[in-house]
Amino acid sequence: MRILLIGASGLIGSATASLARRGNEVRALVRRDPVDATEHRWDPASGSAPAEPIAWADAVISLSGASLSHLPWTARYRDEILRSRVQATSTLARAIAESDAPPDAWVSASAVGIYGDRPGSELDEDAGRGSGFLADVVSAWEEATRPAETRTRVVHARTGLVLAAGGALAPLMLTTRLGLGATVGDGTQHWPWIALEDEARALLHLATESTLDGAVNLVAPASSTSSEVTRALARAMHRPHLLRLPTFALRAGMGTAAEELLLADQRAVPERLLQDGFVFRCTTVDAAIAAALSG
Repeated sequence: MRILLIGASGLIGSATASLARRGNEVRALVRRDPVDATEHRWDPASGSAPAEPIAWADAVISLSGASLSHLPWTARYRDEILRSRVQATSTLARAIAESDAPPDAWVSASAVGIYGDRPGSELDEDAGRGSGFLADVVSAWEEATRPAETRTRVVHARTGLVLAAGGALAPLMLTTRLGLGATVGDGTQHWPWIALEDEARALLHLATESTLDGAVNLVAPASSTSSEVTRALARAMHRPHLLRLPTFALRAGMGTAAEELLLADQRAVPERLLQDGFVFRCTTVDAAIAAALSG
C-alpha cells in the first residue's frame, strides 16, 4: 500500500516508518526542506499541505504534536501542546476533505488522556470524556479531524504510555539506573501502557487492515499500576526500588503535569482493537520493558 506519514522522525513515527517500509511504499510530510522524492514539505502553521501526496496515499498516519514530557507546563507551553495538535490536524483534515482522491483511511494520533483521572473505572472506547487539561486537548484534537470524516475513514488512535528506550520512559530509566527506582505517588494508579513495536503494528493495522473508525485505545490488554511498571523496570535493570516520590512533592515540582501524566488513574482497555483481531506481541509489562531495554 501507499502510506503517507506525518511525524515520521519522532519515536513512534520512526518505528512505524521502519515497519511500514516492509512491503509498502512510504512517503512523509516534513516541515523542513525535503531530502529526496519520498518527502514533501508542508506548513501547518499557515494551513498549507500539498495535494499530490495526499491524493497518492491509500492511508495517512499522523503523529504530530508538541512533547508532553517537556517541562514545565507553563501557560505558554500549554498553548503549544494544544496548538501543535489542533493546527496540524485541522490542516490535514481540510486537505483530505478537498482532495480529488482522498485516502481510504486516516489514522490520527490521540491519547488516553481524554478519559481524565478515573479511579475504579475500566475505560473502553465508550467510557466518555473525563475532565482536565489533557481531556480538553484531546477532545479538541479529535474534533479537528471532522472536516475529513465524510471523505475517508478516520481513526483516533488513543495511545497510552509507550514503553521504549526514549520518550516518557527515559527519565524513569535514568533514575532507576542511578539506583533511585521509586514508587510514584501511592503507586496504585493505573498506567495504560503499550510496547513500541505493538504501537507501530497497531497503527499500521488500523491504517491498512481494519475497517474500524472513531476512537480506538492503543494500550496493552494487561492492566498495570504505576508501581508494577516502575518495579518491573528496576527488576529488568537489576537496580533497587526502595524510594517513594510522594504526591505532594510531585505536585510541587511538576504542577498540572504531575496530575495529568503521573498521578491520573486510567485503566484503559483495548476493547475495539482486540475485537478487530489484533494480536499483541508484548502482553506483560515485563516483556514490554525487556523489549524496550534490548532496543
